[in-house]
Amino acid sequence: MIKPFSLFVGLRYTRARRRNHFISFISLVSMIGIALGVMVLITVMSVMNGFERELRSRILGMTPHVIVGDRRGPLTDWQALADKLKQRPDVVATAPFIQTQGMLRANGLNQYAFIQGVDPKMEAKVSIVGSHMREGSLDDLKAGEWNIILGDNLARNLGLFVGDKVTLIVVEGTNVSPAGILPRYRRFTVAGTFEVRAEMDSSLALLNYHDAQKLLRMGQGVTALRLKVSDVLQAHDIGRQIRFALEGPFYVSDWTYTQGSLFRAVKMEKNMMFLLLTFIIAVAAFNIVSTLVMVVTDKQSDIAILKTMGATPRTILGIFMVQGGLNGVIGTLLGVVTGIGLSLNLPQFASWLEQTLGISLLPGDVYFIDFLPSELHWDDVINVGVAALLMALIATVYPAWRASRVKPAEALRYE
Repeated sequence: MIKPFSLFVGLRYTRARRRNHFISFISLVSMIGIALGVMVLITVMSVMNGFERELRSRILGMTPHVIVGDRRGPLTDWQALADKLKQRPDVVATAPFIQTQGMLRANGLNQYAFIQGVDPKMEAKVSIVGSHMREGSLDDLKAGEWNIILGDNLARNLGLFVGDKVTLIVVEGTNVSPAGILPRYRRFTVAGTFEVRAEMDSSLALLNYHDAQKLLRMGQGVTALRLKVSDVLQAHDIGRQIRFALEGPFYVSDWTYTQGSLFRAVKMEKNMMFLLLTFIIAVAAFNIVSTLVMVVTDKQSDIAILKTMGATPRTILGIFMVQGGLNGVIGTLLGVVTGIGLSLNLPQFASWLEQTLGISLLPGDVYFIDFLPSELHWDDVINVGVAALLMALIATVYPAWRASRVKPAEALRYE
């Protein structure tokens, strides 16, 4: 523990005007370097959090949190199962869906697509697609009218607009003839388009689940039930609890099986970014070593006098650790304050920069968002601040130890 005397002398040394201005310059550089490193690291972590938030809201807003289906085939008594699952406090909403794959044909063009039959009213409670419609609405998917809603990129690739006709070709639900498998054809009317800035824009088509039942000859059955849970990050545990609670040949899946690798990659990238950018702080922190080495060389006579007056090596060690650590504390505080301020105002700053320079930082036709997201997490701020302070304190140990080993007789020999 640093004694009050060491703290007092260390602070006096820090405030005192040095004869060697180069030492003051190196000290200032190390302080600014730590501040910049901390600011950049907090800002980058906030941007990574923002991208993860947008990915989670868009992709998991379209992907089922939990799926419950029948191992034997179509889920027939899905209404009773939905009523039972909605009694659980961790299940927010349920919706039936029918899923298959097919080929869309229009204007002499063919496009592979995932086909989903949905209940328009129930789908709006479990998916964000209703709030991302570019044209039309989910209510346009009326049973018997054979309407279809396409992802914006999918419609654009086929040259389709609202009101145009498109032919859907599916293999499921077909009969096998002596000539082989005959696919089923059905002509649909484009009732709307959606855009969520994700892969679904180029591959997903929605239709009413009653129309899908007729097309695929499923009777009253559906592929499975889609569940929206209260905490999407706990979907795996909730799905496991649901599986244990259900009796019968049901299967339960969740988003971690389909999209988990993507979010694990984002998390790993965030951790690697933290590790790499920490080296920026480390480089700045170890400038403290050079500063203190020069200070110790410059103050050898002072150290010798303090020792002759009774100062112990531990006291001398504390003096120079205080002096070097203060640079780290000031630099860390400056970096934390500026990093928090920049992270909280980053979208506005990026927008101002785009307008001023006439550039686009995130072109909408390349990335899934056209703005720079930012989400500040206080645990990131604490981790960065603690890491910077630890590296600054570690950097003071060797020069302070060298100071504590100074021998008064040798230091004062030529004074």
